Amino acid sequence: MRQALIATQQAALRDRAQKLFPGGVNSPVRAFLAVGRAPLLLGRGEGAYVWDADGNRYVDLIGGWGPAILGHAHPAVVEAVRRAAFDGFALGATHPREVDLAERIRAAMPSLERLRFTSSGTEAVMAAIRLARAATGRDLVVKFGGAYHGHVDSMLVEAGSGVATLGIPGSAGVPAAIAGTTLVLPFNDVAAVDEAFARHGQEIAAVITEPVIANAGVIAPQQHFLEHLRKATRDHGALLILDEVITGFRLGPGGAQARFGIQPDLTTLGKIIGGGLPVGAYGGRAELMALVAPEGPVYQAGTLSGHPLAMAAGAATLARLAPGNYATLETRVERLAAALSAAGKAAGRDVAVARCGPLLTLFFLAELPPNGAAALRADRDLYARFFTAMLERGVLLPPSQFEAWFPGFAHGDAEIDAIATAARESLAEMAR
Repeated sequence: MRQALIATQQAALRDRAQKLFPGGVNSPVRAFLAVGRAPLLLGRGEGAYVWDADGNRYVDLIGGWGPAILGHAHPAVVEAVRRAAFDGFALGATHPREVDLAERIRAAMPSLERLRFTSSGTEAVMAAIRLARAATGRDLVVKFGGAYHGHVDSMLVEAGSGVATLGIPGSAGVPAAIAGTTLVLPFNDVAAVDEAFARHGQEIAAVITEPVIANAGVIAPQQHFLEHLRKATRDHGALLILDEVITGFRLGPGGAQARFGIQPDLTTLGKIIGGGLPVGAYGGRAELMALVAPEGPVYQAGTLSGHPLAMAAGAATLARLAPGNYATLETRVERLAAALSAAGKAAGRDVAVARCGPLLTLFFLAELPPNGAAALRADRDLYARFFTAMLERGVLLPPSQFEAWFPGFAHGDAEIDAIATAARESLAEMAR
């Protein structure tokens, strides 16, 4: 085990940050409250590794919360951003790099016949919901407990991610009337979907879902669940929105919709399509997107949407997402998942390792959770102890039981072995 971490520069930086930002952070999960320690301040990343402000190196499984599939500071992405910067930043008009990235996305995801860039995944979800309501003339939206769709007011009802981590059921400042436009169902529950449509079928504008829930930990769809959503929405004149902000280009070149063979009406994207720079996008059938201003009456805008630097980083990233790389990554992650399960068993701990493609989560549960409510029964105190033990061994996990781990192409066999060894030692230490 490495010596106790000494945080000298970090302590000073945390003090400065605390005086500037609520909780000392600009996004709640970065506060590390769920793992009972002061937040880590990361100074840089390269490949599969990050370094904190005191120079300690860690194998990184946060991955920028999803976008760093190529690894941090990939040379081709850095060079693309450098070249774009010399052409100027926000130019106030459509840029050729927007066209290039949009064509790459549409080629990989044909369901996005037309699309619109935003500056975040939250904005993309907000716009997609507005568009669905305009297209159907209905108000209600179905979501699933534990799924996180950004901090849109109506989507914070029973959200996952930081909301689950902090134990907040919603958010102050969201009017009851807005929360009341959202129907929350258990993920993987076909009967609940049928009942919702039987009662409210003529009022439901859309069903929005992460095809794989990744913000309550990883929860994969059970067989035919997504197909059932597709059929139910079509039968009742509602739209199906796949939130692929995380799964898009993470589960393969065509995202979850290609992996599971589902064609949504609308899709939201983010993270990987910006190569680590702020970005979002929504798109779908051409006739739906024709409702968006200036062609139609649904208003949505963004001064920095389609920012040239984000477009350059995204295009450089997507150009390097070869199918063979996904296959290699999935094999490595499958091996890691098996090693984690074996380590838990050897230590006499109840651990359930959820995996879908290269996404995984180690739950301190006896069995895999089928939905967000079941995930919330995981032992958070044990996870906090595990997080600290892994950190002391040079592995940085997401600082929450309810987040996905994001290994990427830069995680080679050596890094996978290091994670597995650290997990085996950590779980054994916790058993003593």
